[in-house]
Amino acid sequence: MRPESADIGALDLPALREYRHRLEAEEDRVSYWRRLVHARLDLLAAERATDHVLTLPDLVRVLGDTGTGQTRQALVSVRAAEPLPELPELTEMWATDVDPRDDAQVADAVERLTGAERQLTDYRRALHQRIDEATAELIARYRENPRAALAVIPED
Repeated sequence: MRPESADIGALDLPALREYRHRLEAEEDRVSYWRRLVHARLDLLAAERATDHVLTLPDLVRVLGDTGTGQTRQALVSVRAAEPLPELPELTEMWATDVDPRDDAQVADAVERLTGAERQLTDYRRALHQRIDEATAELIARYRENPRAALAVIPED
């Protein structure tokens, strides 16, 4: 999926569009995985802060709150059945029960989740850079030949 920056110029226009589309799809998946990690961290924090099992309204509040007064409402095209990235910490974390009253378990879980989130963020940043490079190449080509942009408009 990853041509080097210099190789982007060698792609024909349909291949360049497809490359950018695949990068955007991968970025959607990585963003979805990051949201799952953030949700797990939010749940750990919420469980620590309460003396009861979280109820459905608790979950809605915890998972929907952004801390800015706005709620999270993402349109996600990723199916839950798609595999997580090669981050062993996540596979293990999803299978591990954490007792919210056990400080050591919570600290370990937070440390591992934070590390996984950092890896996902770095990968996402690299994807954004490649998307920007591909977009810049598309724009340059459309400036050279504006009619080339018409190829993406479906004909009736």
